[in-house]
Amino acid sequence: QVQLVESGGGLVQAGDSLRLSCAASGRTFSSRAMGWFRQAPGKEREFVAAITWGGKSTNYADSVKGRFTISRDNGKNTVYLQVNSLKPEDTAVYSCAAARPWVQSGLGLASKYDSWGPGTQVTVSS
Repeated sequence: QVQLVESGGGLVQAGDSLRLSCAASGRTFSSRAMGWFRQAPGKEREFVAAITWGGKSTNYADSVKGRFTISRDNGKNTVYLQVNSLKPEDTAVYSCAAARPWVQSGLGLASKYDSWGPGTQVTVSS
C-alpha cells in the first residue's frame, strides 16, 4: 500500500477553479494507476477520474468531462486534479486512491484500489 495525502480544496464560487493534489509515499507509486473519487453529504462515493500508471490513458465520469483534468508526475509521486467551471453540485470531499499494482482496467470501480487518502473538502457556492 501507499500513503496518500490530498490538498488544495477550499470554498469557491460557481465557475471558479481549483487544483487538487495528492502526494503519495512509497516506492510503488509509478506502478499504480491513480483515481479521484468524491462523496457528497448523504450520497454514495462516486468515481471522478483515473489515470493509468504511465499517464497515457485517462477516463472521467460523464458529469465532469470537459471540466476536470487528471494528471500525474511520477518523479514527484503526485497526482493532480484540475477542476474548472465548478458547480454547486461538485461540492464534496474529494479523495485520491491508488489502484493495486499494475491494474489498468476497471478503474471506475472502488474495488480496484487498495489505498485511500483522507480527502479534501471542496465547497462550491452559487
